[in-house]
Amino acid sequence: MTATAGPAPDGESRRPGRPAATGFACRAVQGTDVGTEVGTDVGTDVGTDVGTDVGTDVGTDVGANLVAGKPHAGGGRRLSGAGSCHGQPHRPSNPSGKWEWAMAALRRGMVLVLGSAATLALPLLAAVPAFAAEGLPVLDGARLSPLWAIPFVGMLLSIALFPLLASHFWHHHYGKVALFWGLAFVIPFAATYGASATTHEVVHTALLEYIPFIILLFALFTVSGGILITGNLKGTPAVNTALLGIGTLIASLIGTTGASMVLIRPLLRANDDRHHNVHTVVFFIFLVSNIGGSLTPLGDPPLFLGFLKGVNFFWTTTHLLHDTAVIAAILLVAYYLLDRYFYGKEPPRLQPDRTPETSEGIGLRGAQNVPLLGGIIGAILLSALWKPGISYDIYGTRVELQWIIRDVLLVVFAFVSLVITPKLVRERNGFDWEPIREVAKLFAAIFLTIIPVIAILKAGSRGAFSPLVELVTGPDGQPVNVWYFWLTGALSAFLDNAPTYLVFFNLAGGNPHQLMGPLAVTLEAISAGAVFMGALTYIGNAPNFMVLSIARHRGVKMPSFFGYMLWSFGFLLPCFALLTVLYFI
Repeated sequence: MTATAGPAPDGESRRPGRPAATGFACRAVQGTDVGTEVGTDVGTDVGTDVGTDVGTDVGTDVGANLVAGKPHAGGGRRLSGAGSCHGQPHRPSNPSGKWEWAMAALRRGMVLVLGSAATLALPLLAAVPAFAAEGLPVLDGARLSPLWAIPFVGMLLSIALFPLLASHFWHHHYGKVALFWGLAFVIPFAATYGASATTHEVVHTALLEYIPFIILLFALFTVSGGILITGNLKGTPAVNTALLGIGTLIASLIGTTGASMVLIRPLLRANDDRHHNVHTVVFFIFLVSNIGGSLTPLGDPPLFLGFLKGVNFFWTTTHLLHDTAVIAAILLVAYYLLDRYFYGKEPPRLQPDRTPETSEGIGLRGAQNVPLLGGIIGAILLSALWKPGISYDIYGTRVELQWIIRDVLLVVFAFVSLVITPKLVRERNGFDWEPIREVAKLFAAIFLTIIPVIAILKAGSRGAFSPLVELVTGPDGQPVNVWYFWLTGALSAFLDNAPTYLVFFNLAGGNPHQLMGPLAVTLEAISAGAVFMGALTYIGNAPNFMVLSIARHRGVKMPSFFGYMLWSFGFLLPCFALLTVLYFI
């Protein structure tokens, strides 16, 4: 399909390679885009008949029949209106239209989540018979060769190099590349260690890590996408710095993902007429998507895992406050000076601002979604504090009732947001499903290929990575806090920072009372490394890639994987070195 030239309409992001259209209705009318994107991308990329059938049938039915005007189950009416395909916001002609649109959007989202989850499970479950939970083999990382890390490294290099060397291929086939690397791990592993062991590891990762992870992102992405800051903020150095500061403060309250999703769109709109805006998104990832989440367990997943292990809720608030204040102050000042420099180099405006002045002042639309953000936080806390003692065994993986209820609540909150939020609010927000689709597919492969890497690290001194692990313990048996900080951080930049935190938490003894007491500096080093250094790469923390995808789809020419690392190493490593001198030596 050939890309259409010309700028996208205001408030809309365009997926390269697809005809421009405003609103959900136009995209669906042109070739059943919903069915094609959800059905073909999810179903085909998963590579199974099940994924294709679910994706194509649901996506085509909803996209072609409901939106394009054909009767749908329940007597759905055509969503028609003057100018609906000519750049004007489309409004349903009756109250049921919003409900139908919400149902269609929810189905697309759920097909996305289930299809991506199938990337982890279906290649094995389709071919492996059921077996008893008892006696399942346990993966021993001490027996694994470091060669098992090749699929994971290949996945990272694909993310780093394909957008740079073959951007057209990557944009249209990144799901297939992710599937290739996932199978590059699963097939040899099953041939070597057996189908039972492999299936157990894949199901364990899917049920306890990937599916909860993507459902949380899906809920936050959907709810925050219904919150619109109105008015036309001007992207001056003072305004941009203020937005970054606010995001840094609220990241510990609603999480780095929540804060990133709420603020990235107004920040991009404020700077949509600026030629130099890449540095603004880069510093947003530094501060809002990572460093700001260091003060409570709600801020970042590693700290939440520490809370589940017994670390007091406000321990990070008191012990990481000075670390966070130092690094945030340095970065905010550095950003303000850098933005003033680039602001002075802006060329004269030859075209009008894409979001010109209006009579509408600074305000908030979609405020009904704010309580839903609180509900998401409440559901997460509920899963941690409520212990009914009921669990279910699925292929040897224990899934507790409160976790299931949490995930169901998150999906319900997303559905409620789609129903109660006017469609015009999402259109003005530039809301699009492509960012969460991209994250779901790529992280499915990352979670899958990371299985042997985490197992080797958990083996400690018995594993292939023992030289790294032994660095954290001195000759006298005492922890070396400098290495705890840097190793936890370096691995968090490329691996999932949550399991990396747990690995070093356990290496330090795993006793929360001991770590909060005599070994408080060690726990501070582990916590700071896992949270702060997630900002070093696009894959160090989930919101990093979400922000990257949204910015790219809004026309920001973001740096490549290694290009971003030049920014992060240049600005963050000196800050981390200062923290090392101040607190960990």
